[in-house]
Amino acid sequence: MADAFATITQKRMTGGFRIDGIDGKNIHVDPGPGALVRTYQFGLNPTKLNCVMVSHSHTDHYTDAEVLLEAVTRGMTRRRGILIGNQSVINGYKDWGPCISKYHMTKPQVKAMEPGDEVKLDNIRVKATKTIHGDPKGVGFKFHHQDFTISYTSDTEYFPELAEEHRGADILIASVIRADGERIRGHMCADDFQMLVDEVSPKLAVMTHLGMKFIMDHPDSEARRITEKTGIRTLAARDGMKINLDAYMPKQQTLDEF
Repeated sequence: MADAFATITQKRMTGGFRIDGIDGKNIHVDPGPGALVRTYQFGLNPTKLNCVMVSHSHTDHYTDAEVLLEAVTRGMTRRRGILIGNQSVINGYKDWGPCISKYHMTKPQVKAMEPGDEVKLDNIRVKATKTIHGDPKGVGFKFHHQDFTISYTSDTEYFPELAEEHRGADILIASVIRADGERIRGHMCADDFQMLVDEVSPKLAVMTHLGMKFIMDHPDSEARRITEKTGIRTLAARDGMKINLDAYMPKQQTLDEF
């Protein structure tokens, strides 16, 4: 994902990301422009999705949500899947949203979330986390399954309570729009993310939603810097990147260990 200029130019793909195979579920988070096409490009099948999630009402996070919902519901012919979004995406709030048509909400289950709310996808617990961003109802998402947690900040500036929102994350995914200490209102820079990583102490940290300037400023170097400063492996997301979640999940004990 990327900022408005990266979205317009497609210097980086803006289709969001997927979490596949957790409790047998496939989830697409923040499907912005190109999500459907990129799904096929990378050998994935949108009809195998169980859940579409949208964190807030900005176009680089929601534009392909409806077509993915059509895939989930087999062309709007079956009651299947679930749509999770914040209040502005689902119901609209003042000048923000709604972003999904009433028609596209007739077949899936629909959940509108505020910070602190929780919903269950069978054995996956999803919690909405607080953000400070242009959409005042924006949320991040925290996924907890068994003893494994993935936390996604979505678009937000750094604030003192942000680490507590994402405490316990094994994998921390954050929107980071600028390198070093160059801050833009409503967004984190790399220095902000370094503080967050240090406070949350995940097993893996991932920067996504890179802005145009950050893309040109060698984000891999920033990732290495954060790794060195915090001691926690940090990656700058690349188009088509795949991460094997099994490598970060708690190891199951065997009888041989007793």
